[in-house]
Amino acid sequence: MIHSLRQNGVPPTQAKARRLLLLTARLNMEQQVRSPMVEVKGVPLLKPIVTHWERVERFIALPDDLLIATYPKAGTTWTQEIVDMILNHTDFEKCKRAPIHDRMPFLEMTSPNPALSGITKLETMDPPRVIKTHLPFQLVPTSFWEANCKVIYMARNAKDNAVSYFHFDRMNLVQPEPGPWPHYLDKFMNGKLGWGSWYDHVKGFWREKQKKNILYLFYEDMKENPHQEVERISDFLGQNLPKAVIAEIVRRTTFAAMRDNPMANYSTVPETIFDRRASEFMRKGEVGDWQNHFTPEQNAMFDTHYQTMMADEHIPFRFLI
Repeated sequence: MIHSLRQNGVPPTQAKARRLLLLTARLNMEQQVRSPMVEVKGVPLLKPIVTHWERVERFIALPDDLLIATYPKAGTTWTQEIVDMILNHTDFEKCKRAPIHDRMPFLEMTSPNPALSGITKLETMDPPRVIKTHLPFQLVPTSFWEANCKVIYMARNAKDNAVSYFHFDRMNLVQPEPGPWPHYLDKFMNGKLGWGSWYDHVKGFWREKQKKNILYLFYEDMKENPHQEVERISDFLGQNLPKAVIAEIVRRTTFAAMRDNPMANYSTVPETIFDRRASEFMRKGEVGDWQNHFTPEQNAMFDTHYQTMMADEHIPFRFLI
């Protein structure tokens, strides 16, 4: 920036002062935008969500609504894009009709601005609606269970999930400041991040999957055999798609394809909310990236904690494939 200011005839001292001013303005903006957490029934949520929690809690789901539920950064957007393509069969252009957060609104994301409020969008949409949520099972509005809605739950192994969430919180200026990685990992392990405990989240939907209309998927399975998993989703949704269509959906929902798709990569979100200098929304999408972040000591500590927290429920997570 200083170089460009010099070229425009601005003295170096003024250029440095201007650069400092811009940096200060950006830091002030972050302090104003980042939201604190407030607990709902012991689960930390962003304050704007809690402010309008009654609207979320009283949301009326309809029998034809489909809920896509995940812990944050567990393959939510990937699942949404696959579902949209399945429901639109071979009309792939229709899947580019709007950004994904408009096609499948974020249930609990409330805001005075209707353009940013998921629940406001849902209240004006015609059924059937496809709805996104990060809420743990116990906070999902009861109307979804009363209406016997279909629910697709995507779960991701805890280590990769923690790493992905960390980088997301670095770039998402609405989320609380993540701090350094060791501190963040401790918060993840103790359920102090937005939407609460990863352990409670994955176990809550797992325990209910036989009682409710829930398809429970694993991120690692989707990476290893996407054709099989897309077909499972298609069958769950009652869509008997030809193998060629399944293959085309798989091709169009690879990480590379979605990263380059402005209707799926959240590039339409302004930089005042997503600071892409810190991290891209779609960063790597890999299984095993945790190995580039966990020290041997952190890994040993995490494994011990994981065994304790998951002792009451055997869920076949894989940390590598």
